[in-house]
Amino acid sequence: MLTTLSGQWQPRHGFRAALRNRSAHGCSRAAKLHVRAEAASSSQPQLVVVGSLNADTVLEVDRIPKGGETMNAKTLKTFPGGKAPNQAAAAGKVGYPTVMLGQVGTDVNADLLRSSLEEASVDVSHLRAVEGPTGSAIILLQPSGENSIMIVGGANKAEWSFSEEAQEVLNSAGGLLLQREIPEELNIKVAKIVADKGKPVILDCGGGEDPISEQLLQHLTVLSPNETELARLSGQPTESEQEIEAAVHKLQGKGVQQVLVKLGQQGSVLYGAADEPIRQGIFKVDKVVDTTGAGDTFTAAYAVALLEGNSQQDCLRFAAAAAALCVQRPGAMPSSPLRDEVEQLLKSES
Repeated sequence: MLTTLSGQWQPRHGFRAALRNRSAHGCSRAAKLHVRAEAASSSQPQLVVVGSLNADTVLEVDRIPKGGETMNAKTLKTFPGGKAPNQAAAAGKVGYPTVMLGQVGTDVNADLLRSSLEEASVDVSHLRAVEGPTGSAIILLQPSGENSIMIVGGANKAEWSFSEEAQEVLNSAGGLLLQREIPEELNIKVAKIVADKGKPVILDCGGGEDPISEQLLQHLTVLSPNETELARLSGQPTESEQEIEAAVHKLQGKGVQQVLVKLGQQGSVLYGAADEPIRQGIFKVDKVVDTTGAGDTFTAAYAVALLEGNSQQDCLRFAAAAAALCVQRPGAMPSSPLRDEVEQLLKSES
């Protein structure tokens, strides 16, 4: 049973407070994370990220327009994006060897994505170019930092294939990070390759609304939904701690080992990694600018810390710090922090 710091379940505002307290609780772990990161960068195999690549067109708006309504946007900017490249860049920027597998078109947006990932120290040599446009996303960004997103598949919807070199990358992967923006049969294929090698496979539930097959769930080490995604996947409400736990147990009954639930302002909770759920609060920030990349940054930072051999609590803490830095900047990929920034925040909150 999940409990608050006082030992009893509280209303949702109490849960939020308890999780926030956790973010600043305990001894400093930043030094240990730094030492493990240095060892990982030279000795551990790559984190492989497989998924769709998009160019994000961001429109700043006062609010979401109603049906039949025309509004003026304040600004329009294009950033590299897509859940997979956002996560790959976030992993690369905190110093972990990362490779991106996916498809782009034959347009300027493909060049934007390649160059942006390379700047984040991500290996893009195995990206496949297909005729037509690169995938894109239209993002309506409100003053609060909340966003609404629409996806146009582009090259991501073309038939997928991997070169022999890309197949070898999967065979030698240290871990695999997936999302739900590509066909499920492809996720199953690559997840099986990596899981059969005994390496961790993490699936971020963003990007798809269909149920996840048991065939895919059985290959996963960690499934990471937010509350809304958890409710949809389990077919159960997630308004309370008891409901969240019941929904998680239903998914675990289908084969997934661990479930990492992202709770937004309430932090995160990891089920299945220990006898009791492990929770992590958020790090307080002065101003939220853009939440678009927060979930992707969190998931990638968690994956990196996990592959570096940290404890689950330290993994969640590292991920929470990275996400806190991310939301203070515009854009999805450009907002993810560097390793030194994350470690500095961890030290300041110890």
